[in-house]
Amino acid sequence: MLKKLLNLSRIKKQLILLLVDFFVLVFVLFVSFSIRLGYWYYPQNDSIFWLIFGAPIIAILIFVRIGLYRSVIRYIGFNAIWSIMQGVTLYAIIWGLIVFLGAVEGVPRSIVLLNWALSVLMVVGLRMIARWIFTSGKNFNNNNQLGIKKRVLVYGSGDAGVQLVGALSHSYEYNPIGFVDDSEELQGTNIWGLVVYSPDIIGELIDKLKIDEVLIAMPNVSRAKRFNIVSLLEPFAVQVRMLPSVSDLAGGKVGVEDLRKVSIDDLLGRNEVLANKELLCKNIKHKTVLITGAGGSIGSELCRQIALLKPKGLILFEMSELALYKIEKELSLSKNNKISIYPVLGNINNSKRLNQVFKHFNVDTIYHAAAYKHVPIVEFNNTEGVDNNVFGTLNCAQAAIDSAVETFVLISTDKAVRPTNTMGATKRSGELILQALAAMQTITKFSMVRFGNVLDSSGSVIPLFKEQISNGGPITVTDKEVIRYFMTISEAVELVIQAGAMGTGGDVFILDMGKPVSIDDLAKKMIRLSGLEIKSKSNPEGDIEIKYVGLRPGEKLYEELLVGDNCIKTNNPLIMRAEEDMILWDELKPILDSLKKEVVNCDQEKIRKLLVEIVPGFKPQSDIVDILYKKNS
Repeated sequence: MLKKLLNLSRIKKQLILLLVDFFVLVFVLFVSFSIRLGYWYYPQNDSIFWLIFGAPIIAILIFVRIGLYRSVIRYIGFNAIWSIMQGVTLYAIIWGLIVFLGAVEGVPRSIVLLNWALSVLMVVGLRMIARWIFTSGKNFNNNNQLGIKKRVLVYGSGDAGVQLVGALSHSYEYNPIGFVDDSEELQGTNIWGLVVYSPDIIGELIDKLKIDEVLIAMPNVSRAKRFNIVSLLEPFAVQVRMLPSVSDLAGGKVGVEDLRKVSIDDLLGRNEVLANKELLCKNIKHKTVLITGAGGSIGSELCRQIALLKPKGLILFEMSELALYKIEKELSLSKNNKISIYPVLGNINNSKRLNQVFKHFNVDTIYHAAAYKHVPIVEFNNTEGVDNNVFGTLNCAQAAIDSAVETFVLISTDKAVRPTNTMGATKRSGELILQALAAMQTITKFSMVRFGNVLDSSGSVIPLFKEQISNGGPITVTDKEVIRYFMTISEAVELVIQAGAMGTGGDVFILDMGKPVSIDDLAKKMIRLSGLEIKSKSNPEGDIEIKYVGLRPGEKLYEELLVGDNCIKTNNPLIMRAEEDMILWDELKPILDSLKKEVVNCDQEKIRKLLVEIVPGFKPQSDIVDILYKKNS
């Protein structure tokens, strides 16, 4: 029967509701007379008869006018209830005026008040009962088909938490069991029929109440607070989801669809430092900006943030057609971007193409993000790595000087510090090239920004772990002792833009990456926060196993950010300026000429010797390239 009602057309449902209202309002008037007179009343004259049976017509016309029958019963809320009360009140007043102005005999004045009160009670009450029946019945059917709903705790009993529980009441997936809140005043109280518990007993609650998931509904708290909450929940094998920040919740309404899995960003515990708007705009606003490697992880985020800073024009320089298409399409479709965007296919090893593009668009600022960054891949293909990362950077820098570009910012890496792999050595070589060029001319201001891993970038371990968990494991960790610095892409790019604006020429800026993170601990946290258990000898029934596969070619156990110990603070506590040794251009150029010759000749042994000569701190950990080429020769 219930299923048939749910499957009726919208018009038929509205007609049924209208008929129900008609008979309910007639019944209410009979009850009102009976209560007032003390016996079961039936009208003895035609005037009262027509007053009773004509009253619903007045009410229904009002209900139609205010759109009461457009509401969907299953989703009726407080706004609809308020509309019902307003409609019933207007109906009761009009009916009372007809009674008194018409001087109808036999109608006590108190009937008007009784009619209003009982009408509100019945019209609202029946709708709420119908809502409960329909939602409960539909959820019951759904549970039979898809399994029992997940039992969840909502962490946070503020407005967002209450809205979330309201949304969950219509969900077929979640069954809210209670709230958890830090406020001692709220602990022990009831909100929407759910008890508010203390976080101190959350472990006991998860076990006792058989909780499947914890939903964090605190969108306006700091990163540090989110980190503390996630750390509290991390030891328990429950999936943790959360609402994003208030700025990410469009319209201020909270829904089940807004819930997301805990990200690694939530595990860093870093509070954001407010950006310096003047520095953000200095090299961008009303200027023509070019980004090399515009389709990469860092390059595309640079494009997004720079587009919002109102440049005169934004040139996307990228050698991958697909990557260029994706970022150009994204920026063009964004309603916030009202700037000229130019997608340019090109390779940084093509000097003529670089010069032609820089001069044609009269470029003011360049962010050089194009590079081969994946350590094992560059180690295996070190000729291409050197050609792209060293000579591609040199080509861009020389073209910038020839085209009178004002500012040039190199995106560098912590792997450039005392490198143990070809990728790090090439990036350090790029830094030394820019430092040397900065010392011999004043046309273009060169600066470099050095930082560690960014979350969810193409080369990050995080997407790999996510994929491995979704596939049921195992998770592959290189070594139990490996630690890495992490930062969000958006934060890194925002700091890169500000650091570039501080440059005076030849500056090496270092971003404060916070505390290093153990990759092994990170893997374990990701497993547990997915609601799964670690499979091990002590827990053979666990879900996901962690396998230790050893360091890959050229990898270190830990990374550094400084070559020496000299570091100067800047106005931004997350940006530091490094004082490091450099090589003059007259000394560097002959070595680069020799290196170029050996790249053309594909002589791996000489390439490595020359890289060590340019970067004295380069101590290769792997001889895979030598072995590979000796075997093939």
